[in-house]
Amino acid sequence: MLIDIHPTHPEPRRIKAAVDALRAGEVIVCPTDTVHAFVCSAESARAVEELARLKGGKRGKAELSLICESLSHLSDYARVTDTAAYRIVKRALPGPFTFILPASTAIPKLFKNNRRTIGIRVPDHAVPQALVKELGHALAATSVHDPDTLLDHTSEAWRIEDLFGHQLAMVLDAGPCGLEPSTVIDLSQGEPMVVREGKGDSSAVL
Repeated sequence: MLIDIHPTHPEPRRIKAAVDALRAGEVIVCPTDTVHAFVCSAESARAVEELARLKGGKRGKAELSLICESLSHLSDYARVTDTAAYRIVKRALPGPFTFILPASTAIPKLFKNNRRTIGIRVPDHAVPQALVKELGHALAATSVHDPDTLLDHTSEAWRIEDLFGHQLAMVLDAGPCGLEPSTVIDLSQGEPMVVREGKGDSSAVL
């Protein structure tokens, strides 16, 4: 089901409808400041399992990230171990970055594995921020990839609905997203390491 939603002032009733689906253990698609993402409640075991399946893996092994509302919310799921790392994260977020950080004790419970790191995002986009705020905890997330061999991602929500709608509760359409994923920076080993260059300018934050 394709649902139009305002990109900067998302309608509360539409956010509530999406969060009702998330609380019921459903997977939805929402826009971010980079590409569209499959998202679900990080506290729903069934939904995380489905999210991993959409990613093409198993729950304990799939590389899922978490979307948080703010920098302070991030500390529920990850540890920023030193001042230099904190300054990098503070400069970059909210924004088009994913940071790999030491996981808090909450992560093994959520993902049913012994992973010691977690990817964290705080997108600079009103829709995912509103979803997390209304839900009350993080979203588990993974990027929507296009099966077309010429495109890694698709910017149009209607195409995602055509491709994946039968597996989803809804697709939130706030207009086209970009085609470039987030920049991934690993801060879990002390020295920052750029894992993937994406939309975020790593030189501006490191």
